[in-house]
Amino acid sequence: MENKEEKSTRRRLTSSFITSIMSMSLVLFMAGLLGLIVLHSRRLSDYVKENIGFSVVINENVKEAEMIQLKKLIDAAPYVKSTEYITKEKAAQDFSKELGEDFIKFIGYNPLLPSIDVRLKAEYANNASMEGIEKDLLRNKIIKEVNYQKSLVDLVNQNVNKISLFILAFSLLLLVIAMALINNTIRLAVFSKRFLIRSMQLVGATQYFIRKPFLLRGISNGLISALIALALLGGLVYFAKQQIPELIGLLDIDMYLILTGFVLVMGFLLSFLSTYFAVRKYLRIKTDYLYHY
Repeated sequence: MENKEEKSTRRRLTSSFITSIMSMSLVLFMAGLLGLIVLHSRRLSDYVKENIGFSVVINENVKEAEMIQLKKLIDAAPYVKSTEYITKEKAAQDFSKELGEDFIKFIGYNPLLPSIDVRLKAEYANNASMEGIEKDLLRNKIIKEVNYQKSLVDLVNQNVNKISLFILAFSLLLLVIAMALINNTIRLAVFSKRFLIRSMQLVGATQYFIRKPFLLRGISNGLISALIALALLGGLVYFAKQQIPELIGLLDIDMYLILTGFVLVMGFLLSFLSTYFAVRKYLRIKTDYLYHY
């Protein structure tokens, strides 16, 4: 029957193990979350840019067949992601909804013109490209004008670039913090076993023999922590998809697999290297310094 001291020791070891695993899991989760954002930052950027577009306003009294032909012509252009034909009637309905009242009854007629709303591919969502597109389209005689907000296009591109740089800098900072936290957690765990290491040395155990169980435990703890972090990331992604269905089109399974590999490798390497150097420290340390961290 176990005495109280043995039970207390076992509880402390279990508590230390759980604390170590959870600390590493949370750090890897945060690193994985940022990795997820970094890997999808290009898609997020493209998604924002592809919501930039312009409206091609068509002249009055243009035949329906000519409008359909123009839409097909625009659809075939290399810079187009999607188009939508807006009739005079639909334009009036949309405008009435925005106003909150039927403006046609007030003025007696529908002054709006039919148009084609164009959404651009991300690489063309800038003022330089759009100015060239505008000039090209205005050569067509049935087009009255091309409308887009130049200031908005500039603002979107500037903010996308700033956010990308911020994410990159923050990612590097978090990676350094993650490495430091995991390294410190493992060093504390090895520190608690420093007298055991010295006892094994005194009975003639080789460095390889002493180091091996620590490395195996460190690697297993790192992989367990990585799996927990991946499970948390998977749950977060699933919850986000439920709350924001638009994210489904942004999530890439190949990138998620890359992220999975990154978290597993990070958990393995950081645990292995931190354990290796921590154990080496206490294999070389003098007896007088065993009482110091």
